[in-house]
Amino acid sequence: MPFKKFPNHFLWGTATSSFQIEGAASEDGKGESIWDRYSHTPGRVLNDDNGDIACDFYHLWEDDLRLVKQSGSNTFRFSLSWPRIMPEGTGRVNQKGMDFYSRIIDRLLEYGIQPNVTLNHWDLPQVLQDRGGWAVRDSVEWFGDYAEQVFKQLGDRVPFWSTHNEPWVIAMLGYYYGNMAPGMTELSKAIQSVHHLLVSHAKAVQRFRMLACPGKIGIVLNVSHNTANSSLPEDQAARKRAYDSLNGLFLRPLYFGEYPKELMQWLDPIAPVIEAGDMALIKGSADFLGLNYYMTHSARYDPDGGVLKMIQDHVSNSYWGRTEMGWGVNPVGLYELLKDVQLNYGNPDVFITENGMAAKDMPDEHGFVIDRGRIMYLREHLLAMHDAIETGANVKGYYAWSLLDNFEWAKGYTPRFGLVRVDFSSLKRIPKESYHWYSEVAKNNGLWE
Repeated sequence: MPFKKFPNHFLWGTATSSFQIEGAASEDGKGESIWDRYSHTPGRVLNDDNGDIACDFYHLWEDDLRLVKQSGSNTFRFSLSWPRIMPEGTGRVNQKGMDFYSRIIDRLLEYGIQPNVTLNHWDLPQVLQDRGGWAVRDSVEWFGDYAEQVFKQLGDRVPFWSTHNEPWVIAMLGYYYGNMAPGMTELSKAIQSVHHLLVSHAKAVQRFRMLACPGKIGIVLNVSHNTANSSLPEDQAARKRAYDSLNGLFLRPLYFGEYPKELMQWLDPIAPVIEAGDMALIKGSADFLGLNYYMTHSARYDPDGGVLKMIQDHVSNSYWGRTEMGWGVNPVGLYELLKDVQLNYGNPDVFITENGMAAKDMPDEHGFVIDRGRIMYLREHLLAMHDAIETGANVKGYYAWSLLDNFEWAKGYTPRFGLVRVDFSSLKRIPKESYHWYSEVAKNNGLWE
């Protein structure tokens, strides 16, 4: 049973997001976000849960950062709440909000933990959504101005920045499928939002570099490994459309300065409006690539399968079954994904910025959770990632999702992804068995096969 050691200076951490953990929904000058509005709309979120309190990280952050320190992590990923920093979306900075994040950064650095900060993890100010949100071109400048204000105050102390988290989710689930904020159902707006998110990312990177901030900046994408249901040509073509409409939709602009040609032809006439210079600005705009990996899909042609005429099924063997989110589990898909990025996109610096599972945790009388399934999930994905590194993939770090059980968007507080259990009635934190297991991995920079 060999010990699988990771490269020297490999980064180990956990990930969180502002709306999912902070609470303090209107405290200290914070403005309304699209998720505040969406979660307070009856029927939008399971059990009509909302993020008003969440994990109350806004007040309990010092305790939570001690948990990060005790875990042996050398990095921590968190996001900023745009409406906490700029309640009107543009213009005035709410200094109390900015100072909150400044204190977090300072404490992490005091602990010897590298902050990895995301500017936008879905909680757009509602006032900007009222002006059209990501579907309008003005969003590019809104985001650029917000990013610049953040960089001016925090940019000297943060080694890793991400512009957007999962822009596909923001655009497609928020503007087309309607099951995420802002809950719209118009494909043309979703496709245009994809483009504006990418241009706004590039604009923020441009300002970051103009200010000569010392860190690195990238973007975080949700991606999957894609297979075909059969060798039939129509299923193989469906697999290609599935890949292009998720991975390729962002990777090709970022690394080749173009959208997937066949996909754009398929979507005509609702392909995005592109202004002169946009694609050149997007190309090469990421110092590193964040990848959130949860699942592998098998695609098959179906004439009733929506715009893309295909259906995707989760890939999961009988041993794993499905997670509490209904997602399949396929650790080898992470290896295949990393090899795709290595071989087809120039082998950039990569961080696995999210990976984890929601499980049906059963706490004992003390609130402690023995979550062997989550440990096995993490173990198998780490081994797959190690295999990819051994064969040349340029992976620099890994973030387990998530530090805490939290507000899981439209699913409310029912799914639990955390390495630390949160009792949402008392807000007590109880590290799970997986927290202790992952701590050993981080401290030893590796694991036994």
